[in-house]
Amino acid sequence: MDNEQNVEKENKNNDEVVVKIENLCKEYKMFDRKADRLIEAVIPGVERHKTFKALDNINLEIKKGEVLGILGKNGAGKSTLLKIITGVVTPTSGTVEVKGKISSLLELGAAFNMELTGVENIYQHGEVMGLTREEIEERKPGIIEFADIGEHLYQPVKTYSSGMFARLAFACAINVDPDVLIVDEVLSVGDMAFQLKCFKKFEEFKQKGKTILFVTHSVADVIRNCNRSIIISSGKKIFDGDVKTGVDKYKKIIVGIDDNDVKKDNLEMLEDERNDEKTKQENDENKIIDTHKNDNENWKEHFTQNPEMLTYGDGKAEIIDYGIFDSNGDYQTTLNNSQEYIVKIKVRFNEEIDEPIFAMSVKDFKGLELGGVNTKAYKKLTGTYKKGETAIVEFKQVFPLAPEKYTLSFGCTKFNHNGDLEVFDRKYDALFIEIISYRECLGVIDLKSEINIVKG
Repeated sequence: MDNEQNVEKENKNNDEVVVKIENLCKEYKMFDRKADRLIEAVIPGVERHKTFKALDNINLEIKKGEVLGILGKNGAGKSTLLKIITGVVTPTSGTVEVKGKISSLLELGAAFNMELTGVENIYQHGEVMGLTREEIEERKPGIIEFADIGEHLYQPVKTYSSGMFARLAFACAINVDPDVLIVDEVLSVGDMAFQLKCFKKFEEFKQKGKTILFVTHSVADVIRNCNRSIIISSGKKIFDGDVKTGVDKYKKIIVGIDDNDVKKDNLEMLEDERNDEKTKQENDENKIIDTHKNDNENWKEHFTQNPEMLTYGDGKAEIIDYGIFDSNGDYQTTLNNSQEYIVKIKVRFNEEIDEPIFAMSVKDFKGLELGGVNTKAYKKLTGTYKKGETAIVEFKQVFPLAPEKYTLSFGCTKFNHNGDLEVFDRKYDALFIEIISYRECLGVIDLKSEINIVKG
């Protein structure tokens, strides 16, 4: 009976809402001239401002133990949302309810006095966070050890370098044992050794079941750390769901493409192509595969098609085929992590395009991008293609990965004359591959070390 009550209590705790946001709006007055601000202030009823909506009717519930990744372009409203949750900014309308103690890594050192020493600021920061003197004394050794700035701790903060300031501020903020931790692009402060300490501390909070709100432009960090994601665009929440779907959608947003941008004629053309390929597959069902592959052959029909493949682009060029081959030209889906393979994509151009960028990347099944390559990064000239022409692109590649299943993604893009990335076609998670190895591999990447031992 007691066990059943404990399980019920645990489930209840896991479903507990610790942050509840309802109809949240934040508006700022925008004036074209300083004089307009003064006129509006002194003359009742006169309005000389425009209204900017930083947040527009945000509704959100965050449960205990969730690690929420908040994605969005610069100016989308992410930081404004976090500042309102922490109480730094007052909303124009709507409500925010938070259960428990919040620790914010938004503006590191905001509670610091530049004239005080580092030690004195430890006490001041603790008092601002609502800690008692005894609680501050208990946490002080951990803060000093984590900051690791030596004798500088007893000097005025105004003499610190930016790196030392960030280390002490981060150490103070992270050592208050909060119920809700808010992180905004600050896990990369300091040198690499300190960054590792930051991420280890972050992992500790996750293991303890703390609720974490995490803002970053690194989609890899969101995939690695979060179990839920939202996207904010122009002050509105436009997505709330699993991490992989959120990251894929965000990647489209940052290049100016959304799901509704695919034109009807492109969809019809793709459907016709699928029907043609299906007919060809039925006709060639019993065909023996030649070891020397013809470039006109349908490569992807020899691989398991991914029904969840994400594809988008403006259709000026299309990736119409792809495959993986060994040195004999045979199709391969199970790859030895020490052997070289050839990954091919075939691209058809529907408009004239000069110097397109061809790309290939590999991801794990959680959606984390492990590595990629493109022709621009390799300074490879790709040429000019007229409407109706095709290009076959080959990537000679070793996959030095741990034995596991992965996906390959492909892209054809270009930076236009304004410097903006134009996506012609992207196919995420197009091909499944399985990596094998004849020796044990520790971690994600096989370092392929040569080990020599000399006994003295």
